[in-house]
Amino acid sequence: MTVVEEISGEPADARGRVEELRALRERARRGPSDRATEAQHAKGKLTARERIALLLDEGSFREVEQLRRHRATGFGLEEKKPYTDGVITGWGTVEGRTVFVYAHDFRIFGGALGEAHATKIHKIMDMAISAGAPLVSLNDGAGARIQEGVSALAGYGGIFQRNTRASGVIPQISVMLGPCAGGAAYSPALTDFVFMVRETSQMFITGPDVVKAVTGESITQNGLGGADVHAETSGVCHFAYDDEETCITEVRYLLSLLPQNNRENPPAADTDDPADRHSDTLLDLVPVDGNRPYDMRKVIEELVDDGDFLEVHERWATNIICALGRMGGQVVGIVANQPQSLAGVLDIEASEKAARFVQMCDAFNIPIITLLDVPGFLPGVDQEHGGIIRHGAKLLYAYCNATVPRISVILRKAYGGAYIVMDSQSIGADLTYAWPTNEIAVMGAEGAANVIFRRQIADAEDPEVMRSRMVKEYKAELMHPYYAAERGLVDDVIDPAETREVLVSALAMLRTKHADLPSRKHGNPPQ
Repeated sequence: MTVVEEISGEPADARGRVEELRALRERARRGPSDRATEAQHAKGKLTARERIALLLDEGSFREVEQLRRHRATGFGLEEKKPYTDGVITGWGTVEGRTVFVYAHDFRIFGGALGEAHATKIHKIMDMAISAGAPLVSLNDGAGARIQEGVSALAGYGGIFQRNTRASGVIPQISVMLGPCAGGAAYSPALTDFVFMVRETSQMFITGPDVVKAVTGESITQNGLGGADVHAETSGVCHFAYDDEETCITEVRYLLSLLPQNNRENPPAADTDDPADRHSDTLLDLVPVDGNRPYDMRKVIEELVDDGDFLEVHERWATNIICALGRMGGQVVGIVANQPQSLAGVLDIEASEKAARFVQMCDAFNIPIITLLDVPGFLPGVDQEHGGIIRHGAKLLYAYCNATVPRISVILRKAYGGAYIVMDSQSIGADLTYAWPTNEIAVMGAEGAANVIFRRQIADAEDPEVMRSRMVKEYKAELMHPYYAAERGLVDDVIDPAETREVLVSALAMLRTKHADLPSRKHGNPPQ
């Protein structure tokens, strides 16, 4: 049915044509039916337009190709040609800054992607790249539109290609608000951040029915690819929330910490938190005894403006913390060992988590603060066979390749290769500070003494007394707090209470840092 056939009467003048246009737009905005909207709400899900209204500043959304319809025939498609073709695209603002968005409308074809649907997404992605503004996808789709065959599949290819072209150029955020199965799941995996909502969003390559048919394993959709699974086990999801409203509010917060593109700095913010604020609390937070755990999050709270920061991948690889916050009003990325989890060691997952975070910060001009309290890499057959060498090298490569301002602070333990990998001065940190509680060494004193003084300990009348004496001797000679400073391996040993002041001052000095990498097409990072 044509547009003319859908509208009764022939407009007599321009005003009549405008009324006709308004009627069409209202039909597109309303969606397929009230019943479809009620069904969406009954699942605890918002409609695509309700989601966009939450994301963008009020009244700022400008829609693109609202009246687009598919041209496919067969399988009854020619009788069902709704406006928007199941995806709403356009741009608006978040806190006054331009953001592009596309949102699947599950009420139309289950949000499935067809040729026209894909073309709309391609267009808005191209616009975002050209304008140099973030792209947010609100995903709630049932995969490729089967009735359109390979034309629909080709549409995904165009999305993946643009995801890759936009990578490191504009921030890309995927918000999962419904099912995402098969090849469709690769687009979120290519973006910078993935948000999910518990119970209503799932991501998997093959669904529970296929898994059961092939492997005999029975599992629910949430058990296979729900928000908690991807937030805790797979690491696919960076943020998981209980409801859509909270999720989308947090997307707005994340956008406030990111630049528009790779040619801009993140937005600064006014703060009443003094740059020279001392924090004597830090003297009590971190125990001198290297074997006693503490919560590194509390240290970060003391350092950032108003104690406010956004942790990325909070529930995956918990032995390392990656977070965005502000110091002196300027956005910083923070990478920190977490002694409360696995004593803060580096393992395969922690290395991967931190490496990608460092790469993201470097791509978007976010200075990196590294807080070290690391006893080494996690030993074990599983780690070695799983490729800890290869995965640990990812973090090393990411730091070495980063040209943004990099400042590291050694709070306590910094042993072996893990110390080098965690942005030590030797791999290019601009400034390295240490607390008086630092222990920088090849390994812990006990292990070192057992190696160096093996014969003396074995030949002693009381090996335990001799071991204890040798441990103290090793600490006194090679692990005292000023050993590294005396050799220029750290720039200064500072009072923990003055850490915030030191960091804010250093960040201000490094704000104009410029560093060029050698000319090359691209590097070949370890995989």
